[in-house]
Amino acid sequence: MALATVRRILISETVDPCCKQILQENGIDVTEKQNLSKDELIAEIKGYEGLIVRSATKVTADVIDAAENLKIIGRAGTGVDNVDVEAATKKGIIVMNTPSGNTTSAAELTCGMIVSLSRQIPQAVMSMKAGNWDRKKFMGAELYGKTLGIVGLGRIGKEVAIRMQSFGMKTVGYDPIIPPEVTATFGVEQMSLERLWPLCDYITVHTPLMPSTTGLLNDESFARCKKGVKVINCARGGIIDEAALLRALESGQCGGAGLDVFIDEPPKDWSLVNHPGVVSCPHLGANTKEAQIRCGRDIAMQIVEMMQGKSLIGAVNAQVLTAAIAPESRPWIKLGEALGSVGTACAGQVKSEVRITALGQSLKNATGYLSAAVVVGLLKDGSKNAVNLVNALPLAKEAGVTIASHQSDAAPMLAQSACEVEISANGVSHKVVGSVQGDVPVLLELNGGLFRHPVPLTGNLIFFKALANPQLVPSVAGVLAAVGLQMESFSTSAAIAGEQWCSVGVSSLLGDLNTLKVHVKEALQLSL
Repeated sequence: MALATVRRILISETVDPCCKQILQENGIDVTEKQNLSKDELIAEIKGYEGLIVRSATKVTADVIDAAENLKIIGRAGTGVDNVDVEAATKKGIIVMNTPSGNTTSAAELTCGMIVSLSRQIPQAVMSMKAGNWDRKKFMGAELYGKTLGIVGLGRIGKEVAIRMQSFGMKTVGYDPIIPPEVTATFGVEQMSLERLWPLCDYITVHTPLMPSTTGLLNDESFARCKKGVKVINCARGGIIDEAALLRALESGQCGGAGLDVFIDEPPKDWSLVNHPGVVSCPHLGANTKEAQIRCGRDIAMQIVEMMQGKSLIGAVNAQVLTAAIAPESRPWIKLGEALGSVGTACAGQVKSEVRITALGQSLKNATGYLSAAVVVGLLKDGSKNAVNLVNALPLAKEAGVTIASHQSDAAPMLAQSACEVEISANGVSHKVVGSVQGDVPVLLELNGGLFRHPVPLTGNLIFFKALANPQLVPSVAGVLAAVGLQMESFSTSAAIAGEQWCSVGVSSLLGDLNTLKVHVKEALQLSL
């Protein structure tokens, strides 16, 4: 299942040539324009379905609003803090990075920073170049037996731990997502930050920059650390409070810092860089030939494989689509959208609560993409934005619609697996249930009416509820014939209290549904 069609891509920064080559070999037109100003990027982006950046290009909400055709933003590197992910998500644009492209390079630079801080290697080099021979000035300390605290135990944090253990360092860490039993497999004991700060001789951070990590190392946390602790940031500028770090360096609470990243790049204030206890680099974490080749290749291949429906890797705002890309998921996504459309036809545009239940063990991992698909069907005719699987749930929240997703192993009637959608609107509840038969989405139940023969959810459909009556079908057929419509299919539900739901497939929809309502109690129509 292809999630997006990408014909033209703009590469706005220097990316390894293999990226352009791979994209072109797969039929994508590639334009490279570097050093664009914000206004130039806004003017240029209109004609592209894809944008590939590194860290210098700021993909702001203004840029995204101007991108009329954009389907994907690819970051050739880790992190996406130069991209307004929320704005992209609302517009249904996939934001993708290369999660493992620069792992080794960033981990090796971090280790180099630790070694440099322990032995003052850069300072000694500069002293020698100045013609000095001052051995006493550069007394160092061994890493053996020291404790390294690693905040963020993902790919890079893990690789740093493994490498520094070879120096005989004890590694402890903190990560709110990765379970302690996982980090224990690569030799890191997890603990709270409050417990971690005072234990460490060295602290390195490997987290994204977000509200919860901004200023993570600050005056308060430095005060809890060992006197003389050394800190390293090769992740994102801002994780360490730069003003607090300078105060800690000047007081001796911090014994040295290795910094590859800064809040402003290049820094506006060079006080930290010029401090004798700081080893600094101009954001070199991914700046190796190997990392650049990997990142360029990875982002190109990820885009190509997404277009080919093979896989979805590195999507930071569309994790729900990872399962949806599997071939077996496609008919269920079609079903979800169709049920959402039927639900809107029943309830109208005003909806307050939607409950979506995946029924059957085979749909145990389907609630995410099923829910998104249902919401696409619910909103696509009433939203000012184009709705897709990326932005459906955020747009529902913005519209004030509460979405609740559930899964039950209980097998539904008439099928081994099904999707049930309950919609509350204006104090009235509507329920539709559907399944997939031979890759065709079908309707099993509409507002309590179980269809004797499942209704294929395709083409032009009219549903109506009326008293079970031998004259009903001729009357309806007469209404349709009077306006030149042909009946292409017909199905009825079991009768409840003398009433039944009927489904009619027609050549086209009625211009005025009221002509049918003379003969029935309820009626709705839609085109799928």
